[in-house]
Amino acid sequence: MGDIQSELKEVIVFSPRVFGDSRGWFMESWSKRDLEALGLNYEFVQDNHSFSAQKGTLRGLHFQMNPHAQAKLVRCARGAILDVAVDIRKGSDNFGRWTAVELSAENKKQLLIPRGFAHGFLTLTDDAEILYKADQYYFPEADRSIAWNDPIINVLWGIDDPILSRKDQDAPLLADSDANFIFGESL
Repeated sequence: MGDIQSELKEVIVFSPRVFGDSRGWFMESWSKRDLEALGLNYEFVQDNHSFSAQKGTLRGLHFQMNPHAQAKLVRCARGAILDVAVDIRKGSDNFGRWTAVELSAENKKQLLIPRGFAHGFLTLTDDAEILYKADQYYFPEADRSIAWNDPIINVLWGIDDPILSRKDQDAPLLADSDANFIFGESL
């Protein structure tokens, strides 16, 4: 796995090695050994698979509160998405800053989003399928959202009227969120 740090050093973009020939291609989509060689020690416990039928569907910005925070390794297996991570660790120099990368079936890139960051994505194509690993199980009581269009965060989604769930329509601003991440605390 080749890695590239994003604008937020803890959020890492991976470009897996792809081996192709006339029959198609093969890649390792995840290797614990490769991550550990980079000093990244995650014990992923759950795989999630998301499907969005329409271009312009926006999911996020989501996170789970401590002690149920999740790190995620996200990839797009069909179509394309704009994948976004936002630093929501109080006391961080990057608090409220975001980074984004296009993930697609074609480029096969993946985004590693550590604990203490909110996550969201916008579908850039119809019929987008997203797969991601999480290092903590889903815990409904810890599930939270932040408004996708929070003016302080100001993610440049490139869309004014996305398709949203009721949960995402009603999400609070970061300033009103009960996010309990503190920069420098072990998550």
